[in-house]
Amino acid sequence: MTFDIQPILENEQAILYPLREEDFDDLYAVASDPKIWEQHPNKERWKEEVFRTFFDGAIQSKGAFKIVDKATGHIAGSTRFYEYNAEENSICIGYTFYATAYWGKGFNHSVKRMMLDYIFQFVSQVYFHIGVNNIRSQVSIGRLGAEKVGEMEVAYFGETSKQNFLYKMSKEGY
Repeated sequence: MTFDIQPILENEQAILYPLREEDFDDLYAVASDPKIWEQHPNKERWKEEVFRTFFDGAIQSKGAFKIVDKATGHIAGSTRFYEYNAEENSICIGYTFYATAYWGKGFNHSVKRMMLDYIFQFVSQVYFHIGVNNIRSQVSIGRLGAEKVGEMEVAYFGETSKQNFLYKMSKEGY
């Protein structure tokens, strides 16, 4: 099946625009806060040279987005679709981060619901890789209804592999 993993998506709170090279400075302005990365597998992503590697991987994935707050027009963070598997009819959602101003306000939940509403038109399963120490993200994805189904090492673009939990949502259970 052919479908676009980098469409423009919009709901009442946010607009997801395909990430472009010219978005680096604005997105790094958000990502440069060390607090964002405290529980993340790569705690150094707040550093510009480390974030540049992350950003380059996002661009090359051709599934990454900048998340824009509709109320303010500010960039709230980034997320992406990745690792489409035609045989399993699955895809991953992840590499998500937000400015701390968006934490605990339902913004992530709203964005993930929008992404799931879109992608479940084309796939039957969605996976999420979440760092074993990233409690905030584990709680958040659990609230969405994803189920922890395993643990695995994830190879990050240009970075060392890190241990992650694997969460899954099925179209039927959504």
